[in-house]
Amino acid sequence: MSVDVRPSVVVRRPRPEVAAYMFDPANDLAWTGGITASRPEQPGPLVEGATVVRTAKFLGRTFDYGYVVTAHEPDRLVEMKVEKPFPMVVRYELEDAPEGTNVAIRATGSPGGFFAVAEPLMRWQVRRSIAADLERLKQNIER
Repeated sequence: MSVDVRPSVVVRRPRPEVAAYMFDPANDLAWTGGITASRPEQPGPLVEGATVVRTAKFLGRTFDYGYVVTAHEPDRLVEMKVEKPFPMVVRYELEDAPEGTNVAIRATGSPGGFFAVAEPLMRWQVRRSIAADLERLKQNIER
C-alpha cells in the first residue's frame, strides 16, 4: 500500500496570480501548515533544480526536510521530491476553471519505518493537511 492523495480547491483568481503566490517559497509560512521555517537556496519562484529546506511539525515530531524541484511548467506545475516525513513526490497542479483556477496538490509515496505501521492514518493525515493548506491558500489569495 501507499499514500496517493490529491485534494483540490477552486481559487477565484487567474492562474498566473495563483502561481506567483503558490510557487514562491517566501509565502510558504502563510499557507503551508505545520512548518515553522522555509529556507530556499535562492530567492524567487520555484523552478526546476531549486531546493528548499523547511522545518516542520508532523504527528508530534519536529524535523528539517528538504525538497528539490524535479519538474516545472510556468504558471501550471511544480513537482518536488521530498524525503521526510517519508519519501514522496508532491505536485502543485494549476488549471484554468470558469470561476478562476483549480488548484490541486498531489502527494504520492510509500511510508516506511515508523510510518509504515500507521499507513492508513498517514494517508488520512496527509490528505487532511493538504486540504487545510489549500483552504489557507484560497483565503490568502482571494483577500
